[in-house]
Amino acid sequence: MKSRKSRAQRRQDLIEAARRAMLQHGTDTVLLNQVAEQAGLTSGAVLYHYPDLRDLLLEAHHAGMERFYELRVKKSADISDPVRKLVVTIRSGLPTDADDADVRLLCELGGAAGRNRVYAALLTTLYDRQVSMYQMILELGAAQKVFTLAADSQTVARNLVALEDAYGYRIVARHPTLHAAEAVELILSYARLVTGNPLEVPEEPAKPPRARKATR
Repeated sequence: MKSRKSRAQRRQDLIEAARRAMLQHGTDTVLLNQVAEQAGLTSGAVLYHYPDLRDLLLEAHHAGMERFYELRVKKSADISDPVRKLVVTIRSGLPTDADDADVRLLCELGGAAGRNRVYAALLTTLYDRQVSMYQMILELGAAQKVFTLAADSQTVARNLVALEDAYGYRIVARHPTLHAAEAVELILSYARLVTGNPLEVPEEPAKPPRARKATR
């Protein structure tokens, strides 16, 4: 017998449905019935969990934005070497490919930001937090004398975030000769110049999938 989903699971399903609906219909023009259709529910069922559609859309946006700050900080938190920390952070800031839903949604959000102050504030917060994230790494490297910064840490950090945004947009816009690996190297080439460090950190191999337990 199928177990009933918890309220938290149902809300997570609705967040994913809202993300799909926004990608299909536009961030600032998506309608309640379009989200409901993606979720396989009635509009009333969506409103039961989110009486105001705007709250659902904001949660959906935050879910995608979390990847480009919270998860990156967490990923590098246990890395003490600022060189590795910087390279890992740069590598995690780009789309996986042209169909990367998180980055496509951020691009949609950017297009709507000029018309929506809430979306503009969300993007501003994300940008400022990313700049701060890079600043901390750069200043750590400078303090340990492994980086010789060519400009102040804020300027370098802002340029790194700007390069991420620009190359991320080009990748999801399906530029024929620009893919994630090339974009990473382009950003690293700038980072090498402004840190005075070769930033030679080998790519970590993908972890093999866990073997499933044998079932009788």
